[in-house]
Amino acid sequence: MLSAADGKEFVRVARKSVAYYLHTGALLKEASPDARYNEKRGVFVTLHSFPERELRGCIGYPEPVAPLWRAIIENAVNAAFSDPRFAPLQANELEKIIIEVSVLTKPVAMRCERNVLPKKIKIGKDGLIIRKGFNSGLLLPQVASELKWNSEQFLCALCGKAGLNESAWKDEKAEICTFQSQIFAEERPNGRIIKY
Repeated sequence: MLSAADGKEFVRVARKSVAYYLHTGALLKEASPDARYNEKRGVFVTLHSFPERELRGCIGYPEPVAPLWRAIIENAVNAAFSDPRFAPLQANELEKIIIEVSVLTKPVAMRCERNVLPKKIKIGKDGLIIRKGFNSGLLLPQVASELKWNSEQFLCALCGKAGLNESAWKDEKAEICTFQSQIFAEERPNGRIIKY
């Protein structure tokens, strides 16, 4: 289990990575201050505008494919400059965004009848991944809570995110996985870090 102190380190290096890339066009080469941060973990970095709290970028690794520290650095830069939904972050925006780091557990396939699948999802706790054919999509646990979705709405939105029909989750050929995350976020730009 990661602590609030860990989260403070994660958000600090995410912000530092974005600032460094803005000034140099290169990835930060900072070594991990803790051996635990070298463990491979899934991670997402999300940027929100402040004070509006509108999404400004979100990219990550759903699977544990890179050491946590490196994954935070890479995805902070990706969220700021490579999210295809948004223009790259400009230098004058850096002090107008809040940064959130989500550290994920390993995804686990849901093995149950499709008609009971919605009952197995814990809103606010579970994130979802769908894979079907060449399509895949992921929604973090906080998305369903923030948008006040029930589990069926969550599943339908997940399918839409993957470019699938909203009812694709009912198809036995679609793989649905759940994961959990620990979330660390700034209350305001460069402000106090909260864990939720």
